[in-house]
Formats: sequence, structure tokens, C-alpha cells
Amino acid sequence: MPHLTGLRVTHSAIHGYGVITTRRFAKGELVLEGDGVLYREDDEFDDTYALVLPGWGADGGDDPDAPSVYYDLIDQTRWINHSCDPNTEIDSRYDHERGALRAWWVATRDLEVGEELTYDYAFVGALAQPCACGAPTCRGLIVDDDPEELAAVPEELRGHLRVAAGRAA
Repeated sequence: MPHLTGLRVTHSAIHGYGVITTRRFAKGELVLEGDGVLYREDDEFDDTYALVLPGWGADGGDDPDAPSVYYDLIDQTRWINHSCDPNTEIDSRYDHERGALRAWWVATRDLEVGEELTYDYAFVGALAQPCACGAPTCRGLIVDDDPEELAAVPEELRGHLRVAAGRAA
């Protein structure tokens, strides 16, 4: 795997491993680009480290009517943990010239040396999992805060939820 410039994989206070900064990143700055294997909804694969991304149209832009795609991360980006108050966001697009999906993380605020990178996994309600991010705004579950997704959280996990299913966080 290529070296992550300005970043290091280490043990995480959130969960397992994490990626921390070894230099400062400014808000809006590209932090890193991930590499992975692209799968369609019907493909069988282990989705443990996969990003779920919207499908795209012929122009490479998001197409709300296209089925979702899964980008199984195969590099150090797989160690970026979830937070309900993330410090990065993912952008992606299909690169027709390369014939591949590109996914990259951008700082949503200034990042200081030693900060752990996080992004909001925003799982669908049916796949929600308990959250350990520790953010003051933690939803209690790794789940999209859309009211429809909150309503789809399995009954056995509802006790973890810190936002009402009828309203977004």
C-alpha cells in the first residue's frame, strides 16, 4: 500500500485502528484518495470496509435512479472510523478515462496534528450498529439521520438511539 502523506495508521480511541494526522490540514483540503474494488448491488462480497455510493449516469455524475455501488476499500482508508461529528467528507465520481471509481476525503474543518480522521458512515436504518464515536452530538447508532432511516432501525437497537425517529439530528 502506498504511504499516506501526512497521515499514520495507529490504534484508535474510537474503534480498533484509525488514521491520524501527522501534519496540519486546512478546511477544504484534499486529505487522501482511497483505492478499492467496485461492486454492484447484486455482487457477492464482504462489505465490511465498503463505501456505499450512489450510482452514476453516463456523464459520471450521481443518478438518483441508478442502483447504489459498493467500493470495497483495499488500502489504509479502511481504517478511517465513523463519527456523528466527522472532520472529513467523502467525494467520489466515476473516472471514464481511467475506467475506475475515484473516492477522496476532504477536510470539513481545519485538522491539527494528531487528530484522528473520521467521516459519517450514515448506514441505512436496517444496518445500524452501536456507535462509539464519543461526539457530543452522537446519535448512539451508526445510522443516517434521515427520518425514514431512523424509523427503519431494528427494535433491538432503538434503545441506543439518541435522536427521535420522527426528526433528524
